[in-house]
Amino acid sequence: MLPADVPLCHLGPSVLLLLQLLLPSASAFFPNIWSLLAAPGSITHQDLTEEAALNVTLHLFLEQPPPGRPPLRLEDFLGRTLLADDLFAAYFGPGSPSRRFRAALGEVSRANAAQDFLPTSKNDPDLHFDAERLGQGRTRLVEALRETVAAAKALDYTLARQRLGAALHALQDFYSHSNWVELGRQQPHPHLLWPRQELRSLAQAGDPTCSDCEELSCPGNLLGFTLLTSGYFGTRPSKPPGKCSHGGHFDQSSSQPPRGGINKDSTSPGFSPHHMLHLQAAKLALLASIQAFNLLRSRLGDRGFSRLLDITPASSLSFVLDTTGSMGEEINAAKIQARHIVEQRRGTPMEPTQYVLVPFHDPGFGPVFTTSDPDSFWQQLNEMHALGGGDEPEMCLSALELALLHTPPLSDIFVFTDASPKDAFLTNRVESLTQERRCRVTFLVTEDPSRAQGRARREVLSPLRFEPYEAVALASGGEVIFTEDQYIQDVAAIVGDSIADLVTLPLEPRVVVAERPLVFRVDGLLQKVTVRIHGEVSSFWIRNPAGVSQGQEEGEGPLGHTHRFGRFWMVRVNDPPQSGTWEIQVTAKGTPRVRVQAQTSLDFLFHFGIPMEDGPHPGLYPLTQPVAGLQTQLLVEVTGLGSRGGPGGPLPHFSHVVLRGVPQGAELGQVPLEPRGPPERGLLAASLPPTLLSTSGPFSLELVGQDGVGRGLHRAAPQPCAVVPVLLELSGPRGFLAPGTTAPLSLRIASFSGPQDLHLRTSAKPSFALTSNLSRVHLEQNESAWGRLWLEVPDTAASDSVVMVTVTAKNGEASTMPPTHAFLRLLVQAPAPQDQLPAPAYSTDPVLNTSRPAFHFFTSVTQGGAGGGLVGNPWWTTFGVMLLLLGLGPW
Repeated sequence: MLPADVPLCHLGPSVLLLLQLLLPSASAFFPNIWSLLAAPGSITHQDLTEEAALNVTLHLFLEQPPPGRPPLRLEDFLGRTLLADDLFAAYFGPGSPSRRFRAALGEVSRANAAQDFLPTSKNDPDLHFDAERLGQGRTRLVEALRETVAAAKALDYTLARQRLGAALHALQDFYSHSNWVELGRQQPHPHLLWPRQELRSLAQAGDPTCSDCEELSCPGNLLGFTLLTSGYFGTRPSKPPGKCSHGGHFDQSSSQPPRGGINKDSTSPGFSPHHMLHLQAAKLALLASIQAFNLLRSRLGDRGFSRLLDITPASSLSFVLDTTGSMGEEINAAKIQARHIVEQRRGTPMEPTQYVLVPFHDPGFGPVFTTSDPDSFWQQLNEMHALGGGDEPEMCLSALELALLHTPPLSDIFVFTDASPKDAFLTNRVESLTQERRCRVTFLVTEDPSRAQGRARREVLSPLRFEPYEAVALASGGEVIFTEDQYIQDVAAIVGDSIADLVTLPLEPRVVVAERPLVFRVDGLLQKVTVRIHGEVSSFWIRNPAGVSQGQEEGEGPLGHTHRFGRFWMVRVNDPPQSGTWEIQVTAKGTPRVRVQAQTSLDFLFHFGIPMEDGPHPGLYPLTQPVAGLQTQLLVEVTGLGSRGGPGGPLPHFSHVVLRGVPQGAELGQVPLEPRGPPERGLLAASLPPTLLSTSGPFSLELVGQDGVGRGLHRAAPQPCAVVPVLLELSGPRGFLAPGTTAPLSLRIASFSGPQDLHLRTSAKPSFALTSNLSRVHLEQNESAWGRLWLEVPDTAASDSVVMVTVTAKNGEASTMPPTHAFLRLLVQAPAPQDQLPAPAYSTDPVLNTSRPAFHFFTSVTQGGAGGGLVGNPWWTTFGVMLLLLGLGPW
């Protein structure tokens, strides 16, 4: 990296050429910490977003003391960098996982950065407060905030975070791209977030704003006036005479008189002519971002705001429930477990944040019931009863898909059934959706051949009929557990355990091999280790690192307590478990399943990205899965580093990732990890090997390292990954969908690995009419195709509801490559009354595209981390805490 104090004007021509190749144009604060090669001391959009969120979270914690724990004190955080792990430990208790909170902040930060990467937003001046389009920019900003509130009230927090990220990007850009800082303002613009207030003192079309500047640094190029202006970037729209440019090496308008520019995106004069004001612009952008978060908090209430950012260590509780006549025992088991969870966790930090219930039978499924009130959930579940008979199979995967659309990310979903799926054609789509949502699905299947009543079978059913469940469980990191009616209540007890923050410990080998023990490793940060075995088992034993063994006998043993429920065994290992290598030996018919899980706050999030070469900023374009033929970065964010013990203790260190084939576990390679940013944030990156990107099978990730005293650490990602053959980008019209309209959607398909013959399928949930002009496409290597879709929103569509559009691209029937899916969330909302919000400002400039898609297939791939605020900027920590003392008005 370049030293922070070396301006680009002092670098040699070869270094400047390298930077020009690596870093295209710049049009905003840099997106994230992976973008700081040219200006290491700069403040990024990611920093601003996360620091603001952490400040408001601390403010919320200070105002609402935790039940049963001493209240937080502001002075304990003065002079310290705010870290999510530290906040959660102080409020919820030591070791409380911040994984979901950091994942939620990651969604907001990625949506923020996306505004600089996506072709439909990166050059739109309205989304960046460029080209003196300040009124239009404010309108788009307020629209995005209103859509954030509407999506949150519709309980679609993923969509709400996407809209919030877009709003924050525009808000932060205002202070870098306009001359607000140059006018001497010390506070955020008082009317930018208030739609009823008119923006005044704006420079008009004929007002000259800048003088000519031939140098990289242009401190005095603004003309002496008091009107508000912003710079022009590129050639769309073209810069009128006398107007300011954005500036920087890659702004084409900056070479046209008046030359130079006024942006404050970074500390580098090569990218920011007003670099000397970068920190002042960042301070105001941070203040404004905190204002925006507080406004949302006032609109949503503390409970709704906490759910928007997942400010809780708890998960949600989602049941998919077969209600046919043979399911009486299973329904009762689900009721017992739900009641137990509600009563045990009510009022505690681990109380579920959301409850989802989806019934199914044949031929129907749904409706979905979603609530944050445990009593409402219990009442709804208690009213469910087994209905009639019905022949196997049932509409299980349709119900599961509905549950996935309404369940928050990083959650567990439990399916209770005794039937195979009638809708097995949905298997690939549901697999992909579980990975997009990062949700783990566990099937509790009561397959009892001796049962004579309840379930009619009109034909001989294949013994492979449950394979779709196996495929979905494998893709999601879950499992399929077969049991009998008499044991379902006991086996269902795993539901309560599984909604805690559990990690699955990797086994070696991955599957049971005759006369070879399974090996797993326990470290000092694990507790409540459980071993689960199910199948036709004749015997098993478990051995700890000291050589102490325990067999399959029920009851207490030297290592823990063993329970048996028919074909299902569970061993709860005594706490604290001994650190080191453990072994399991299983003797059984067929292929028994073995799973080892434990509780820990030390875990990790992972995402993928590809380097951008044609955007306004350096950075990584996020991907849900790697794409064949594209250079791909693996991005890792370690959570729970505060669990190492007292503050100031040595941090765990992760050195590499092991890649393994799924399900057999053959090692595909090891990839070294490079730290990014301060070590306490736990951000790591690695380049995936080209050989992996040519494989067609799924693979898993295992994070390997050492704790602070040199003992081994091993964590496995909950879901496997797969290399998809093509890149799909799906986008819709900006803003919301109005009932009674037809919305145009855009689709781009790109191939980077050779000829592709693709068949395309589209669908919408709920079932709105959806048509497309593209059903088949042939692509050569490095070739793209564009398509159009039309979504008809009926007059009866409910306002403040969400539509999910799915596009599936599949190779020919003989191909072994998995299909690729794109998911797009769109908000249905009635237009705002004219007295509440200015009318949308559509561009009349013939150069601009008036149909600007704003929603994209852009899922769960972080380029940064929500682990903490800025480090290395002395003003930042104290300043961030002082912001809490500001009073903010209503919205």
